[in-house]
Amino acid sequence: MFDFPFMQHAFVGCLLVSLLAGPIGWFMLLRRQAFAAHALPHIGFSGAAAAIWLGIAPLWGMMGSSLIAGLFMAQESKGEGGTFAPIRRESMTGLVLAASLGIGVWCLHMANSASNQASTLLFGDVLGLSTHTLFSLGAILIFCIGVLGIIGRPLLFSSIAPDLAQARGVPITVLSRLFMMLAAFAAAACSEVAGALLSFSLMIGPASAALRLELSPTKGLLFSLVSALCLSWGGLILSWYTDAPVAFWIGIGAVALYISASIIQHLRQTRRLL
Repeated sequence: MFDFPFMQHAFVGCLLVSLLAGPIGWFMLLRRQAFAAHALPHIGFSGAAAAIWLGIAPLWGMMGSSLIAGLFMAQESKGEGGTFAPIRRESMTGLVLAASLGIGVWCLHMANSASNQASTLLFGDVLGLSTHTLFSLGAILIFCIGVLGIIGRPLLFSSIAPDLAQARGVPITVLSRLFMMLAAFAAAACSEVAGALLSFSLMIGPASAALRLELSPTKGLLFSLVSALCLSWGGLILSWYTDAPVAFWIGIGAVALYISASIIQHLRQTRRLL
């Protein structure tokens, strides 16, 4: 399979996306933003439809719409007594998702004959990655990992103990907006591999297994990264031999990974009781 340039590009693309999806997904679950991980790719799909209508590359339209939506989703405020409390986060996510899907349908209607390009983003086209797209994904990866490396420690602190972090002067609102910006870029990148419909499985599946195993932050991030890579590369290999879509294997693999982690955790608890 490695004799074909399109397969070489696919493996490199899966590597770049997995390096980004694993850490971002772990933080999203830690911050209880699984719904946002599901919504961002769908919102990005609407941006891709708008980009096609305007004659712009779909990837950039997806990134732009996901970024704007992510900033709205990051709106948080202080609760009673001045303590930190996310307010209406799920409601805000749902409203942004509903509005973006409506706009996306209208853009697809206006795009008319070019809408098949948007369908490609909806279901993914990992075997059609160009060299230019790979460079774009590489630039997104470098930027996101660089920013995450800078804000990682305070982001972890504010995710685990938001009230205490606020009392210590951690800029929670700024961190939330920066992280949602990274999540938006990650969602757009993952859509290149698994499509907008299933890209969240590449972020949430490995992270869910890592948290189920109760791993430390360092081990959890590493586990999520490696697992995302195994899912994407494994899906690519299985797709080659079975002709089933890559996104199908990624989705099934994410569920199998979580079930395996649950079984391992159950065996651990049983052993402790014995």
